[in-house]
Amino acid sequence: MRQVLFALVLAMTALAPARAADPQGYKVDIASVGNGEMDSTLKATSDLEGLRKTAPVGPFGLIARARSDIDRLKTALESFGYYQSTVTIKINDIPVTNPSLGETLVALPKGTDARVAVSFKLGPLYHLGRIDIDADLPDEVRKTLGLKTGDPAVAGNVLAGETRLLTALEERGYAFAKVDPPVAYEAADTPTLDLRFHVDIGAHVNVGEIHFRGMKRTREPLLRSRVLLHTGQPYSASAVEQARRDLLSLGVFTQVSVILGTQVDATGGVPITFRVRERLRHTISVNAAYSSDLGGSAGVTWTDRNLFGHAEQLTLAASIINAGGSDTTGIGYDTSAKLLLPDLGRRDQSLLFTVGALKQQLQAYDQTAKTTTVTLTRKLSSLWTVSAGGSAIDEQIMQEGATNFYTLLSSPFSVTFDSTHLPSPLDDPRRGLRTTLTLTPTLALGHPNARYLITVFKASAYFDLNHLFAIEPGRTVLAARALAGIAKGAGEFSLPPDQRFYGGGSSTIRGYGYQKVGPTFPNDPTTPIGGTAITAGGVELRQRFGGNFGAAVFMDAGQVSASLKAVPGEVRVGYGAGIRYYTPIGPLRLDFALPTKRGPNDDAFEVYIGLGQAF
Repeated sequence: MRQVLFALVLAMTALAPARAADPQGYKVDIASVGNGEMDSTLKATSDLEGLRKTAPVGPFGLIARARSDIDRLKTALESFGYYQSTVTIKINDIPVTNPSLGETLVALPKGTDARVAVSFKLGPLYHLGRIDIDADLPDEVRKTLGLKTGDPAVAGNVLAGETRLLTALEERGYAFAKVDPPVAYEAADTPTLDLRFHVDIGAHVNVGEIHFRGMKRTREPLLRSRVLLHTGQPYSASAVEQARRDLLSLGVFTQVSVILGTQVDATGGVPITFRVRERLRHTISVNAAYSSDLGGSAGVTWTDRNLFGHAEQLTLAASIINAGGSDTTGIGYDTSAKLLLPDLGRRDQSLLFTVGALKQQLQAYDQTAKTTTVTLTRKLSSLWTVSAGGSAIDEQIMQEGATNFYTLLSSPFSVTFDSTHLPSPLDDPRRGLRTTLTLTPTLALGHPNARYLITVFKASAYFDLNHLFAIEPGRTVLAARALAGIAKGAGEFSLPPDQRFYGGGSSTIRGYGYQKVGPTFPNDPTTPIGGTAITAGGVELRQRFGGNFGAAVFMDAGQVSASLKAVPGEVRVGYGAGIRYYTPIGPLRLDFALPTKRGPNDDAFEVYIGLGQAF
């Protein structure tokens, strides 16, 4: 009878004068159940909430959407263990099951929003009763289920236990193991669910034959040397996954997938096939940045990701720099050609050849230089990396009207610790520590000749504050950095000007112009001399808003002098704030900084624009 009445209403309203809005605007009020996680899930589940702005509907489409939401929201409540819950949805105080609701919505004046109210009755929370696994499992595997009698019957936890069981078996050599979805039995007299897991552990196997498919230019020997997986070793799901990630880290593939055989091969193990998809061999990118002290810069980079088929990377880059900065005196350029040879001689060891040309006209000095470097880098572990090499620089530097020519021969050595586990320096770090110690013994042939050792220590730490404030991970991050550098074996004026330390700018002390912190020439206080030592540090609080936006507040401090000891009156402090827009390749950054102690040559403020965080 209700269906007949509803059909009559539809027929009558079709002949009636059009008064309702089509689409019909509406507002949604979803009642809270007193649990933040459940409230968020219910709102995310509701089509009434999620499609309100993106998919407008007419009056009867709104009724249909509300009716479908009842089952959808009921399922969400059951996933939290409330199996006797009810969902009630009313539109303008009329239940969505009432056949007169359509006529009421049609009669609404155009431009009037309907009021949708969603309420819940949770009923009792179900708990887990008896838990059975119908297989003879090792105790250490059985314990990974992580469920026990008396736990709330939350669907997500039960399914996670199923996944943990399967993972534990695969990790212990049972590549063909199967764990069926659990079967739940409701107790007759109590809100309790008994669970039964059916598990087929299959045969215990080793790694069988390893195959690679999908290569076009990349050579198979490179892939075989890259993975640490070998035929005959005990099968482990995590070892297979690590091999897949190792192949991705070569940088020549967009995708690496794993296909396991369905039965043992001639070796008695499970055959494994890695199917790869190569990236475009060539890529062109453009970059731009701006700061009020160094001005604007723009450049283009061309890369061949797989030069000879062994993941060699050739990168050619050219940039125009120092366009219009307050601490520059003319436009310069920065060009380079780099050839990276990965896995040279052994896994995780690379050789980098670089040639470059640089011209910059700064308040401190004008420099034109040609550089050649060779760097051997070895990754000792996921945390530690060491590098060593040689460098030759032929340069011309003009400072205070005097022009000098230098040839610099150096052998830099560095040790790096990085626990952020990020593949790119442009990625946004949320936790972990980065430290680098660099020792650079140098022979400077010029006016005058000099031998010296430059030691630089850099550290940055990142603290996710989600545990402190009970917020979503990665939304609020405290970052801190420290810098200390000293040159031994040469005095201030026997060091070439570009080898001295300068403070100020985004990499040291924001709020002060580039190279503006430190001693200046007595007869020309606008020209920095540079120093033989630098200490600097800073803290920054980063907060994300919504999906892509964020903000930061920061404070930096430091000094440039002849020693690492703090000199009263020489320490400079800057502070400021900025906004962030988070993109897939890193955050776009706009910072505004002020100096706390403004000298006669300091600007009132500094502005920095770039890609990636300041540190």
